[in-house]
Amino acid sequence: MPIIKVQNLYKIFGKEPERALKLLKQGNSKSDIMKDIGVTVGINNVSFEVNAGESFVVMGLSGSGKSTLIRSLNRLIEPTSGAIEINGQDITKLSKKELAQFRRSTISMVFQHFAILPHKTVLENAAYGLKIKGMSKKDREQKAQDALDMVGLKGWEHQYPSKLSGGMQQRVGIARALATDPDILLMDEAFSALDPLIRKEMQSELLEIQNKMQKTIVFITHDLDEALKLGDRIALMKDGEIVQIGTPEEIMMSPATHYVEKFVEDVDRSRILTADMIMQKTSTVVILPKEGPRVALRRMQESGISSVFVLDKQKKLIGIVFAEDALEAVENKETSLERIIREDVPTALPDTTLRDMYPLLTGKNLPIAVVDEEKTFKGIIVRGAVMAKLAE
Repeated sequence: MPIIKVQNLYKIFGKEPERALKLLKQGNSKSDIMKDIGVTVGINNVSFEVNAGESFVVMGLSGSGKSTLIRSLNRLIEPTSGAIEINGQDITKLSKKELAQFRRSTISMVFQHFAILPHKTVLENAAYGLKIKGMSKKDREQKAQDALDMVGLKGWEHQYPSKLSGGMQQRVGIARALATDPDILLMDEAFSALDPLIRKEMQSELLEIQNKMQKTIVFITHDLDEALKLGDRIALMKDGEIVQIGTPEEIMMSPATHYVEKFVEDVDRSRILTADMIMQKTSTVVILPKEGPRVALRRMQESGISSVFVLDKQKKLIGIVFAEDALEAVENKETSLERIIREDVPTALPDTTLRDMYPLLTGKNLPIAVVDEEKTFKGIIVRGAVMAKLAE
């Protein structure tokens, strides 16, 4: 069951929202409605779901409706029509008291311009949400300290925001959001006010935090590179509507509209494609040590390559055997692979990007073994497959 489920959501700013809503449902465009009755369509019939633990990125150009959408998820902006279900509960039907409790217990938000209190210390800022919840000073300071440690601010807890860089101030905002242990973290252009280098650091920091905590994150950005780096899935918005939802690979390789195609046309695909996306899963390129050089040569002939990977019974990578070495072993009447196994095998983790694999693909024309962190074999990458994928 999705943790967030948005159905037929509309937001109209102006004096005649019901009239505008009727015009929208009759097929009138956002620009036509603005021209005819002078109201702004912020969100136009948006529906999507977000799964628990997912990083869901909403992106688009300025005015596309992305910030209106995220602020509707905790009702900082009141929707005109539609449903927003969080953990199965439609929050559009909550009273003010119920909504306040929902915000304290379920959802936290990180803003673009930090929104931290200048007259309070870093620790006090991080603990502020817990203070609102009524937690004791000792307990809230401990939880706040844990959150500050997680975002790399240990030792800064008694400083004031004026002593911190922009990146550090944003870390305080993230720590404050994490300290309350929310189910959902909303991040509205959280890194766009930062310098490019600090922004990249914060993106990497968020990925590390997500690996540890597995929060459900809805992240707003206008930067495609940021979306591709952070998102498990991406929703691309235009004129208040979602025009495509998909994984980074789906957005890049299969754009649904001309607008999406233009949006992604200048992106370097080598930064998006990973080993897992381009590897070949085949049993003809692997062999067990006991099978010997003759079997190794036959596997090479079957697969049309000049080497095979040697695995143990648990499918963990041992090494590689080359055709010339196997042929020599056969001529010497050897029955074991032990002497000819070479352990210096080029390897990559499944999430390694193609750009990071370039050094392994240049020079010697050797296949790359894709393995997980326990060295379990997953597949093989050859140079030809890489070129074919880039050409798609």
